[in-house]
Amino acid sequence: MAVLRVRGSGTVLEAADPALAAAVQEGLGVVEERLRDVVRSAHPMLDVTAGHLAEAGGKRVRPLLALLAARLGDPHAPQVVDAAVVVELTHLATLYHDDVMDEAAVRRGAPSANARWSNTVAILTGDFLFARASDLTAGLGTEATRIQSRTFARLVEGQISETAGPAEGQDPVEHHLQVIADKTASLIATSARLGAMTAGAAPADVERVARFGEVFGTAFQLSDDLIDVLSETEKSGKTPGTDLREGIRTLPVLLVLAGDDPGGARLRELLQGGLPDDALHAEALALLRAHPAMDAARARLQGYVDEARAVADDLPAGPVREALHALTDFVLARTG
Repeated sequence: MAVLRVRGSGTVLEAADPALAAAVQEGLGVVEERLRDVVRSAHPMLDVTAGHLAEAGGKRVRPLLALLAARLGDPHAPQVVDAAVVVELTHLATLYHDDVMDEAAVRRGAPSANARWSNTVAILTGDFLFARASDLTAGLGTEATRIQSRTFARLVEGQISETAGPAEGQDPVEHHLQVIADKTASLIATSARLGAMTAGAAPADVERVARFGEVFGTAFQLSDDLIDVLSETEKSGKTPGTDLREGIRTLPVLLVLAGDDPGGARLRELLQGGLPDDALHAEALALLRAHPAMDAARARLQGYVDEARAVADDLPAGPVREALHALTDFVLARTG
């Protein structure tokens, strides 16, 4: 049993095939070097700001999935590394813009670009990374460019939808799940698609692994929603209830608000009234952790995990399929 680790995320994958684990880890190293090279700029300030988040690390889930999917074809095909870099560049660019919109002060344990420099610098840096991603995508061919453009459109649509909130009469839970699909799952699906496509995998396998990425991406975000509620700072390094404090309505919160159980009345009162101080935040967090909505959210996560495993089952038997199963197991296990 080989353990595959991705910088900044601990154990992400346990692979039954040591050779696969070693090969993908080596590939991630190549991607990392290429990423650092691509974000360089001739302008001294942009050179620093563009490398800010790349150097801060991250889970690298998107390039990891691209490299795994590439093993459905020829993982040594010359365009595979650039495909993995494209999806990570796109992800990094969205983080710069997200931090401006959220007025975030910290990203990946370091001051966010907007806090360290300014909103203008953060926006321009994100634009620069989008441009670098587009430049690389052009080298992957017309179809890859079309896929990346459509993914970018979904990312924007997801952000607009989140900003606008549910339409009149729309179920807030279903709205939230669609936002996750557009904002998170779309790029993870494209990671798998581009990895398999540039490796020359069979068209049917490209579609299957892309579908896996879509479902897995939703599961990954839902697990993050749960971790935000359940995490203990000393174990996870995260501040518990960050989304709750910032008024972000993740799946557990939405399920509470949709209910009318008498036992949840105080929690609904707190969630609807805001959490202006630490005492109210702590009370709401404790009530949320004990509320049946947490089990309901876990059940939703389990459903997506089961679907992702079923999609992976349609891929050829072998190390890649087992690795994808291991990824789904990780997403579920990380919520405890």
